[in-house]
Amino acid sequence: MIYTKKTPWTLIIGIIMVAFGYLVQAGVLDPLIEFLKISKFVGKPGQPGEIIVLPFVGGLITVVVGLWQYAVRPKEGHLDYYLSAVGGVMFILLVAFVVKWGLDPLMHVWGKAAEAAMKDAKLNWAFDFAKVMNLNYVVMGILAGIIVVNVFRIPDWAENGVRLSRLGLKTGVVLLGVLYSWQELANLAGLSIVLIAIFVLGSVGLVLWMGAQRNIPNSMGGVLSAGMGVCGVSAAVAAAPVVNAKSTEIAYTIGTILLWGVLMMFIFPIVGKAMDMNPTQFGAWAGTGILNSAQVAGAALAFEPDGIETLKVAEIFNITRVLFLPIIVLWLAVWYVKREGNGGRTNLGQVVFGKFPLFVLGFILMFVLGSTGVFAPGAQLPGKYFDNSEKHLVKKDAEGNIKESKMLADKDADVLKAQLDQVTDAAHKTALAGLIKDKKAASFEHDADLRALLNSRVLDKKGNKILKKMHEAVYKPAPRISKFRDLIAWFFTFGLVGLGMQITMASIKQAGGQPLVIGSVVGTVKAVGALIVVWLFVKEII
Repeated sequence: MIYTKKTPWTLIIGIIMVAFGYLVQAGVLDPLIEFLKISKFVGKPGQPGEIIVLPFVGGLITVVVGLWQYAVRPKEGHLDYYLSAVGGVMFILLVAFVVKWGLDPLMHVWGKAAEAAMKDAKLNWAFDFAKVMNLNYVVMGILAGIIVVNVFRIPDWAENGVRLSRLGLKTGVVLLGVLYSWQELANLAGLSIVLIAIFVLGSVGLVLWMGAQRNIPNSMGGVLSAGMGVCGVSAAVAAAPVVNAKSTEIAYTIGTILLWGVLMMFIFPIVGKAMDMNPTQFGAWAGTGILNSAQVAGAALAFEPDGIETLKVAEIFNITRVLFLPIIVLWLAVWYVKREGNGGRTNLGQVVFGKFPLFVLGFILMFVLGSTGVFAPGAQLPGKYFDNSEKHLVKKDAEGNIKESKMLADKDADVLKAQLDQVTDAAHKTALAGLIKDKKAASFEHDADLRALLNSRVLDKKGNKILKKMHEAVYKPAPRISKFRDLIAWFFTFGLVGLGMQITMASIKQAGGQPLVIGSVVGTVKAVGALIVVWLFVKEII
């Protein structure tokens, strides 16, 4: 089979990308960039930013491939398949560019303008609709993908590239392993094992019990329990041969997982924002309560689109959940044999090792490699350095005027001063008084005390927000790690836009009947139960 589709669109997309990069570099689009407030993506003289580099690099590659597809007679094989995927990959990236550098900042501008207009009109309910509705590039990227596939259809020449979007998500997870420290992983591992054990085993058991009560086939109950309990589609596919699931039962399970997971991917971040959850809390909740890896990543990045601290926590929980897959497969094998008496022919070892997600092993390998120091992580936090110098905290222009200051503002000092007497712990009170006096964390140990005060939740919401801001102010990322974070974020952006392009109404309609009822009940119990446990017992910011 020859995969290359003769089309001018690969070449056209490449030309559009190169032209856009040139217009930005030449300054032609400066008025638009200033209006959208995205100059941080442009970079500095001699150090072009992502809005120049990505279109140029991606565009030149696409132009070369586009010309190759016309000049060279394609032959069957891996080379032709992957080169034919370039057009689809760049099609996804083009949509991602529009969303991240266009729609996302535009929504922020309009949201702030709407809030200001409401305040000018002296309305009591003035709000920024972009924040309230969580309209960031992650959410809009997924929605854009859904609109493209369901309204306009994916072009034939782009289909191979769209299929590779899942590889982008898995690559992002693998690279994420570099950003963990041993201590951070140890802190999260114990918490994740306990939570995941409770909710994975509980969800599987609940699906099997409800399936028996509603008299659905054992094969249907088995494959649905794996999908709803462990890690979505991957677990369902792994469990299918063990319980002799029919293709229609797998389709119902996938439809249920897709419908429920897509809804939760948008609902979780809104609830998390409303409850003022910290990255550890939301990451633990999303990693426990959402069904598969792509949906977990989407929710975590939607909650924190300008960073990946939430994503790091969520993926540890997600990977812990995947590690339960062999246990669940063995459980279902024993359960199915007892129920049916004819499931012993399945080779369990082959199923477990054949279907086990390899990206988990890649994540572990990158974590071990990163722990050697090859990526130059910081001494105190992974990839960050403590720096409370004036050069870091105060930015000045050429004339020496202050452009930006991360020091404690006077109005924020007043907020903290008013709550000083509420702090009963002597060390915490001394640390807070020192922050008010020095306008910054005086040392790494001082910052550690302030973090402990933040985690104790003694201050009110506004006070805790100020403490969090002051903690973040005295850290700066290692240059290589900072670039690595940007690279990881783009892998996830590409993967999530592509994910949206694979969510068709036809696939969602596969859900229905008893599987949808059982899946909805178990999904709700899992999400709400995980939320309650996380909210009550997970307080510390890792």
